[in-house]
This record gives sequence, C-alpha cells and structure tokens, in this order.
Amino acid sequence: ARISFLVGFTVVLVSALVGTMLGAVAGYFGGRIDDVVSRVIDTLLAFPGLLLAIALVAVLGPSLVNVLFALTIIGWVGYARLVRGQVLRAREFEYVQAARALGASTTRILLKHVIPTALPAVLVQGTLGMAGAIIGEASLSFLGLGVQPPTPSWGTMLNDHRAYLLTPGKAFLALAPGICIMVMVLAFNLLGNGLRDAFDVKGKTV
Repeated sequence: ARISFLVGFTVVLVSALVGTMLGAVAGYFGGRIDDVVSRVIDTLLAFPGLLLAIALVAVLGPSLVNVLFALTIIGWVGYARLVRGQVLRAREFEYVQAARALGASTTRILLKHVIPTALPAVLVQGTLGMAGAIIGEASLSFLGLGVQPPTPSWGTMLNDHRAYLLTPGKAFLALAPGICIMVMVLAFNLLGNGLRDAFDVKGKTV
C-alpha cells in the first residue's frame, strides 16, 4: 500500500504540475508554442500508455525511480490537454481581458485569473489519475519491471503467487493483493466521480 500511494501521489503531482504549466502556456499564447505542445501531446497519445511505460522501464532498468519517470512521461499529457482546453475558454473572459488591458503581467494573469479556472477539472483528473498510476505500477511490478524485492508490491505479490490461484487453501495468496488493488482503484474512481459531480455547476438545479 505504501508503494502504491507513493507512486500514485508522486506521478499525479508531477504530471499535474508539468501538464498544467505546459497546457496553460500553450492555450494562452497559441501560435507556434501551441502547435509544438499539441504535436508532442498527440505523439504521446498515439502510443498505448502502458506499452510505452514498459518500453521506457525496459530500456532504463527496473527500479522505483524509473517507474515514476515512465508513468509521469505518459501521465502529463492528459493534464496538458485538459488545461489547454480550459485556458482557451478562460482567456476570452471579460475579467481576463480587463486585466490584460490594465497592464497586468502575463505571469500574473495566468496564475491569478486563468489557471485557477482549470483547477477543479485538474483535481478531478488527479483522483482518476491516482487509480491509473496504481494500476500502472502494479502492472509493471507484475511483469518484473517495477519495484524490486525485497520492497513489497502488490503487483509483485500477484506474480509470485499466481500459481496458487487454483490451489485450495492457498488461493488467498493471489486474491488478497488483487482485491487490495481493486478496492483502492475503485475508491479513487468513486472519489473522482463525486468531485466531478460536486464541481459540475451546470448540472445543478437552482
């Protein structure tokens, strides 16, 4: 559980920071900056995320740091695309144009007026990203590319005990880590759905 939480929080935090900044800059300035960031996003999205993570870890070597790096590489693009769309809409708001007309700096406009409009969506994306990062870490560890023994990992435990899955009296050795992964992923998915409903102002009746 400690490894899963560590991987999940670290990947979501770094991915959200990188994706938010790149998405905000691309959406606000547009032009060539937007084209470059958008092409990078499209290129990374063209690859299946887990396969790309497996390839990166296979090249760099199995370790916790490399797992964090690989999952972050495939994770930030979702935040960048989300924030870019929010910023494209927010930059046309009247108070943003007023701040620009009053001579506010670009940094102040982005940090004080534009990026905060995307934070609720980023928070929801982050909770769902936690579930994805936990599954990604478990998958890599199951394949022997993640956290290495003696550090415990649910994915490693699944791989070590899968032979006992159909053995009477020992099936729990494989079922227990699988159930833990399922419960944690389900919890974060439900949390994400709840936050999305809470922030959905348009869907609420007055």
